[in-house]
Amino acid sequence: MSARSLRGRAALVTGVSRRQGIGFAIASRLVRSGADVLVTHHRPHDLDQPWGGDDLEAVMQELDANRADSSQRVVDLAVDLAQDGAPEAAVHRAVTELGHLDILVCNHARSGGDGALGDLTAEMLDAHWTVNARSSLLLVQAFAAQHDGRPGGRVVLMTSGQGLGPMPGEVAYAASKEALIFRTVRPVGWLGR
Repeated sequence: MSARSLRGRAALVTGVSRRQGIGFAIASRLVRSGADVLVTHHRPHDLDQPWGGDDLEAVMQELDANRADSSQRVVDLAVDLAQDGAPEAAVHRAVTELGHLDILVCNHARSGGDGALGDLTAEMLDAHWTVNARSSLLLVQAFAAQHDGRPGGRVVLMTSGQGLGPMPGEVAYAASKEALIFRTVRPVGWLGR
């Protein structure tokens, strides 16, 4: 992918909080390809995980160092996508900062605080559904509304490896990510616009 290929395009990538993470790799590639990028992160979640939280200032400095040219915008937003209105606010902020959005990558995930089928509670299921499925669908809805029929829009919903093998201790996570697997690919317009 050439540095010119995404020049003039704008992307929102969620779940970019660790330099060892998938979201960081995706955002870095978009930035190197010339796109303006707004990334989101939720540090309190990472701090509760075995991998811990990365230095967000270092994450952003490294993303910024990947810019194809000095006119590119690389912006970050701390957001808890479980909060009511947060997905819509993230898209609004991206549009405000970058002028428009062409690309949405829903990479964020709630992991941990899960269990086997016999250990699940309604609260565990709701917490995973809210972040992994509900917020992703609301992000797509807000993206489609602002995209308003412009050609070339792309949405990427990140799922997980549950299709490759069992995840018996992560039933809520696996089920909430599985909800994002669409069996057909359709243009943004299929969302009812």
